[in-house]
Amino acid sequence: MRGIVAVRADATDPTKIVGEIKTAFEEFKKANDDRIAQIEAKGSADVLTNEKVDKINATISDLQAKLGDLSTSQAAMQMSGAASNDDEAKAVKAFARERGQEVSVEDYRAYKDGLNVYMRKGASTPNDVKASLSVGSDPDGGYTVTPDMSGRIIKKVFETTAMRQLASVVSIGTDSIEGFNDLDEADAGWVAEKGTRTETSTPGLGKWSISVDEMYAEPKATQKLLDDSMFDIEGWLADKVANKFSRIENAAFINGDGSGKPRGILDYDTVATSDATRAWEKFEHINTGVSGGFAAEDPADDLIDVVFALKAQYRNNANWLMARKTVASVRKMKDGDGNYLWAPDFGERQGGLVLGYPVVEGEDMPVVAANSLSMAFGDFREAYTIVDRKGITVLRDPFTQKGFVKFYTTRRTGGGAVNFEALKYLRFGT
Repeated sequence: MRGIVAVRADATDPTKIVGEIKTAFEEFKKANDDRIAQIEAKGSADVLTNEKVDKINATISDLQAKLGDLSTSQAAMQMSGAASNDDEAKAVKAFARERGQEVSVEDYRAYKDGLNVYMRKGASTPNDVKASLSVGSDPDGGYTVTPDMSGRIIKKVFETTAMRQLASVVSIGTDSIEGFNDLDEADAGWVAEKGTRTETSTPGLGKWSISVDEMYAEPKATQKLLDDSMFDIEGWLADKVANKFSRIENAAFINGDGSGKPRGILDYDTVATSDATRAWEKFEHINTGVSGGFAAEDPADDLIDVVFALKAQYRNNANWLMARKTVASVRKMKDGDGNYLWAPDFGERQGGLVLGYPVVEGEDMPVVAANSLSMAFGDFREAYTIVDRKGITVLRDPFTQKGFVKFYTTRRTGGGAVNFEALKYLRFGT
């Protein structure tokens, strides 16, 4: 395994990483087969065998994560690098499209220059004010962050927040979004040519609403650094803000209680009843039958039960969501025919495949414990909606802490479940 780890540390080529994953997985299967054979023969596996399996398991997880990180880092490098003429033209079009107005290259450059002056020194001239506030103004008020920078922040947040990769994401210009659920069906029946036709029941509609809440970040830099340095302020601020936003979003979209923050997927009640009999606004869970663990015999059946508890219309776009430690446990499991449930996924930036469905690692999902909902499976795009209030605002504050400039950055976002049939949970309990 030393060779695999050494290559992995320096790997920057996707093809190379794919090869390392294939090699590591073959070694993992051999080591895990030895572990299973020892358990069947002696009731337990040797310590060294367990350590070997765990080490290869961790290596595979790291390689899968590396494969995913490559595209993100390459995109970030392109975004932070010097723009070509084509890049600038695309940026101007995107700028104008988000503003909903015509913007010339000269206006765009003036806006960028004005933003640079504003962030370093504050808007100090009429032209700076015009460039910073007028050209990029939102209908509800001037933003001091360009849509280009806003897009940079949002992209970074998207790449690091598991639920944004899975759920439906919409941008709105108000403080909430509403929609309807078709919870009933129209009544109908057969009738003879001259038979009596009575009025049938009319289906009802359910309503849902998701409001947006505010989150913030407040990175700071010394005034001397801003005065003297040639560094990319936009890139620096985007990294700082995206890091903060992604961490608090990750937690809220999974565990948020809906009070001043999004309501996470684990905040809703779950019951062990099917779609036909379960009350709306409750998710279904399937019990493993063991408190804090998988079934002692045929644990693969637990996962199969979850998959087929989901209606076929949702399975086509279904994903697994679980913490990395849970992925490591599933990776060791086989079905009744001796086939591994987990397989590498070289086509997606995810945590492999379980029973043929992509896995997304979400570290805010709970680890396996008594009665925990540690594995979610379903069509998250149908089940959960993330709502973004368009725009990111920055308040430049050189006064609160002398010698430093704080960039108080705010963004409004929300989230909630809208379809309670489209997501199932594996509950580690009886």
